[in-house]
Amino acid sequence: MPIAHIVYERGCLRLLDQTRLPDEVQTLELREWPQVAEAIEAMRVRGAPAIGIAAAYGMALAADQYASRADFTIRMTHAGAGLTKTRPTAVNLSWAVTRVLNEIRSLPAGAAPETRVAAAETTAHRIHEEDIAACRRIGDAGAALLPLDATVLTHCNTGTLATGGYGTALGIVRSAWRDGKLRRVLVDETRPLLQGARLTAWELLQDEIPFSLIADAMAASFIGRGAVQAVVVGADRIAANGDVANKIGTYGLAVLAHAHDVPFIVAAPRSTIDRSLAGGASIPIEERDPSEVTQVRGRHIAPAGTPAENPAFDVTPATLVSAIVTELGVLRPPFDRAIASLGDAEAVVR
Repeated sequence: MPIAHIVYERGCLRLLDQTRLPDEVQTLELREWPQVAEAIEAMRVRGAPAIGIAAAYGMALAADQYASRADFTIRMTHAGAGLTKTRPTAVNLSWAVTRVLNEIRSLPAGAAPETRVAAAETTAHRIHEEDIAACRRIGDAGAALLPLDATVLTHCNTGTLATGGYGTALGIVRSAWRDGKLRRVLVDETRPLLQGARLTAWELLQDEIPFSLIADAMAASFIGRGAVQAVVVGADRIAANGDVANKIGTYGLAVLAHAHDVPFIVAAPRSTIDRSLAGGASIPIEERDPSEVTQVRGRHIAPAGTPAENPAFDVTPATLVSAIVTELGVLRPPFDRAIASLGDAEAVVR
């Protein structure tokens, strides 16, 4: 997809405001890190890899602002903490911020302001470029897992908008379409914020990939009657044992896929794997404003005063996952061993 949704130039981060899609294509111009934090928290930019990239560029904006100060490292640490706390589930966010901070802390004492800014900007650009390359490798590796003439069910949005470019689960869709293996995509609407209906449908229309939008409640019917050959989803955090935190509703799809012997494939860059957590029970789950459930794009769909719950993610046990596709290759059960093998950055698990 040719649209530039994350663009950084010295002192300015331009983000496509995803809350406006599909009605309006509007670009935000952000010049201070708190603006980036707000954009992440409000989901103007969203998707685990994309918010990590945005946070890295937010750190570059902070470096540009604080470069001449004697307490530069302290202020950068404060900015990093402010960006990291915006969305607790996606580990890519803290991973990217930490990577920029480590680069800054490695500078010699008294480094020139330009050196400080360059260190942050170079690291952020590298994170962005690496993610685009990783997504293309994920797409190609995942497409190889699909049968010919496949109908694939997706959840949420895992495409260009959610990443540096190309996408994770939607990267698999793109590569499969390019290779002539894909019949069509079934796109879950993905309540409550409708990322499938608003964003995935928007991307697939631009790429002219055949798809049908379905309500979330329809997935069981399509899977049950054999209309789905694979369920392909992304991830916001993967524990050391292969448990997967992803957009709420993912767990239900995994149960359905398992019950009907349909492959359930998770696509995510290596940076999404958090080996510090033994299992999914330790993954923090973001709780969002209940009004996202009782309203749709500002319009009430429930009586005033209706209580609601709004966990943004759920955790799918590793036992329900067929494969985890990373840029280093395809991981298969037992996932604890496969994930442990990724300690070697050159390892490829097939």
